[in-house]
Amino acid sequence: MKFKTWQFILIFTYGFYQFFLVGGCASQKTIQGGPRDSIAPKVLRMVPENLTTNFNAQTIVIQFDEYFKLNDQFREFSVSPDMERLPQLKIKKRSLEISFQDTLEKNTTYTLNFGKSIADINENNVLKNFTYVFATGPKLDSLSISGQVVDALTGEPVLDALAFIVPLDRDTIIGKTKPSIYTTTDSSGLFQLNNLRENSYKAYALREKTSDKIYQQVSDEIGFLPDTIVLRENVSDIKIKVFKEDPQEFRINDRKIAPDGTILITWNQKLRQPSVVITEPSNLDAAKQFQFSKTNDSVRVWLNDMSFDSTKVSILEAGKLLQTVKLTRGKKDTYTRNLMASDNLEAGQLDPNRRLRLTFPSPITAIDRSKIELLEDSVAVTNYQLVKDSTDFLSYHVQFPWDKGTPYEMKFNPGAVTGMFDSKNKEFTKAFQLANTDDYGTLVVTVKVPEQNKNYILQVTNENKNTISEHQIMRDTTLNFNNYRAGKYFIRVVYDRNGNGIWDTGRVSTKQLPEQIYNAPKELSIRAGWDRKETVEIPEEPAI
Repeated sequence: MKFKTWQFILIFTYGFYQFFLVGGCASQKTIQGGPRDSIAPKVLRMVPENLTTNFNAQTIVIQFDEYFKLNDQFREFSVSPDMERLPQLKIKKRSLEISFQDTLEKNTTYTLNFGKSIADINENNVLKNFTYVFATGPKLDSLSISGQVVDALTGEPVLDALAFIVPLDRDTIIGKTKPSIYTTTDSSGLFQLNNLRENSYKAYALREKTSDKIYQQVSDEIGFLPDTIVLRENVSDIKIKVFKEDPQEFRINDRKIAPDGTILITWNQKLRQPSVVITEPSNLDAAKQFQFSKTNDSVRVWLNDMSFDSTKVSILEAGKLLQTVKLTRGKKDTYTRNLMASDNLEAGQLDPNRRLRLTFPSPITAIDRSKIELLEDSVAVTNYQLVKDSTDFLSYHVQFPWDKGTPYEMKFNPGAVTGMFDSKNKEFTKAFQLANTDDYGTLVVTVKVPEQNKNYILQVTNENKNTISEHQIMRDTTLNFNNYRAGKYFIRVVYDRNGNGIWDTGRVSTKQLPEQIYNAPKELSIRAGWDRKETVEIPEEPAI
């Protein structure tokens, strides 16, 4: 059979197409995405326009450049001044339609605050602090309040704190409902509230855990200005310091019998002279062992008899009863006791200026040295001492002339230690070396106080602003901080007005501010193998 020229061309073209199609399919790859979207929705158009005067519309339409959603609008969205019924928010494609349910007051400036409610669909990028402002009269309110929110303890700026004001006649809403005039702080802790009317206001800031814009004393930090702002012109540069308020009333937060039989009780205050008493069965009280936390806001109790159906435990402060709690246990309840010790090693290294400390999770009744092996460079040694700590009955110190650069292993074979109810340890090993002495340095600080015989608390903090060392001083003095690991350290001073040796936080109900703090700006770097001398002059306590 012969093919005509046009038939040949058709067959060839079809075959080429099939080859291309199959080959192309075989080599297909997944389309790789571009950079992750990090941009919040942008406003393209608003009808009526933002900052409109003589406003008389029933509906506002705001158009965005992409599809969006509303997050938790009942918490985030607010109107100032307050309305009995909030406007309805409806999403229509890329537009937000806002319909009023209440009659608007005459000659009034309204601010619609969307908080963090508007976000894009794909990546949840939030359009923060977006507001729409209009006036039903010929003039917009134009006053503003601006400032900064900082941490009262560290002095560092607070990001995403809620800064808000409350008209003086509504100051009772704190802790009951969310404010209507608010904004959030930027990375420098700065904020600005705009389009405010002349009025008297109280200014606050919150660092929240729940993001409900309502002060929760249990979890949130709060700050405030003690004086009223009488707003007749713009107010700027105010500073609000947020702090965790100490609770006024004692309350037990949790109580339980742990899986190892330990009684654990936590509460909401830092007590100064706590004590604990087993009131029922009363015969268990004399032999009890207990340990309070460093901040005296919890206690662990060990009893030598767990046959009770229930027990009552009383918490006291300076001999005064605070609260009694009841704990019950099932008759078939059993407990598993772990006797593996924790240690004071840092990444497998022992600070050459400290003894090796082993801390057990429950009291130890006996130690069998024959079941403990200490290996120095794989060679067994026996001339070590295991000494019980005089201030912590759960801890023991290992005393031995450790040699620099030598590997050590301390092995506790099964049954080396015996705990309550004849519990025994499982095998565990501590492997470590002695850290190099040259990795440590010394800081000598000469402190000059502004006024002799006043109380100051001087703290040395690390880069994370955690307290490493604390001293109470009343006069010019020199402090030696020996054998600190090389790093960056700072000085913090508490103006201890009442001389009780602790930093007292404020109280929002009485507008009492926390005790003031001075964070020395100079970084005190300690270099390995060096002794550093510095002078810190504490300034006069600033006026409130």
